[in-house]
Amino acid sequence: MDPVDLERLIAAALAAQRRAYAPYSQFAVGAAVLTANGHIFSGANIENASYPLTICAERVALFCAHMAAAGPVTALAVVTPTPTVASPCGACRQVIFELAPHAQIVLLNADGSDRRFTTPAELLPYGFGPEQLHER
Repeated sequence: MDPVDLERLIAAALAAQRRAYAPYSQFAVGAAVLTANGHIFSGANIENASYPLTICAERVALFCAHMAAAGPVTALAVVTPTPTVASPCGACRQVIFELAPHAQIVLLNADGSDRRFTTPAELLPYGFGPEQLHER
């Protein structure tokens, strides 16, 4: 990924993290996706007193990009308020696997000093996708 695009993507994820609504967990997460046409879509986790209605930052960003018909997602940045990087939850891994199957993913700690690069296939080995629905 182009270093300038990477820094733009990380800046968007950090900015999104500041807009998280996390009154219950106090675990604010920010995410941003970069599409093939250079657009960036961001998201933050949004909690709810009815916990199952909470949505993660990664899914917010991916759903926004999808709804904008912005084209393929080429990269995803996720920042967590932790001293080391934290990986997306299982639900987010599944959505990433389907909506951003070829994206480069960068996971960041609270201040962005710890950066780990990965792929959807590494996050969800042997993932379930549309292809499996047609294998029956």
